[in-house]
Amino acid sequence: MDTITILLVDDHKLIRETWALLLNSDPRFQVIGETDNVEKALEICREKQPSVVLMDINMTPVNGFEATKLIHKYVPAIKVVGMSMHSMPAYARRMIQSGASGYVTKNSSKEELFTALVEVQKGNKYICEEVKNILAHQELDENTESGPDLNVLSQRELDVVQLIKEGLSSKEIAQKLDLSLKTVEVHRYNILKKLNLKNTAALVNFINSQGL
Repeated sequence: MDTITILLVDDHKLIRETWALLLNSDPRFQVIGETDNVEKALEICREKQPSVVLMDINMTPVNGFEATKLIHKYVPAIKVVGMSMHSMPAYARRMIQSGASGYVTKNSSKEELFTALVEVQKGNKYICEEVKNILAHQELDENTESGPDLNVLSQRELDVVQLIKEGLSSKEIAQKLDLSLKTVEVHRYNILKKLNLKNTAALVNFINSQGL
């Protein structure tokens, strides 16, 4: 098998360096570039034509969803694997819809990351086991189809849901996401409205029932 060349896109230098060290330790892979922004990512893609872009979805100011759409539009031959701290299937679906070929979480093992890269290079789609297990849990729940659907939420609303799940208060969420307290409260209101839930307790119960 030819060496799979990889571009790393993440806005944290230490994470990029860690990924590079990990991937370059395996002879199947070679990291040929790294960057923290979409403009540079597109430039590297055009110049070096990596096999796969390993894309963090939580970048700023342009997030991984939008960056993936741009790569898919301008250099469609290059595969993208999304990587995130989020295990919610809605994130994986949105990443695939944006043009990615794979999705892994930061809980995925090194072996699973390597498998994902090999599979997408072959032309296959790959979703990590953590997300697939959650999807299986949802499919076994008879109420899933008629219940709330996280896919109706925006990326920022999904971020807020993730932090609510972690037990953060509105003030803590505002600090974490660099938003005003009022903006967080508006997001919380819109989340409940979109999911047709009465209050935060109902939201937490819903999150827990989905195995998120």
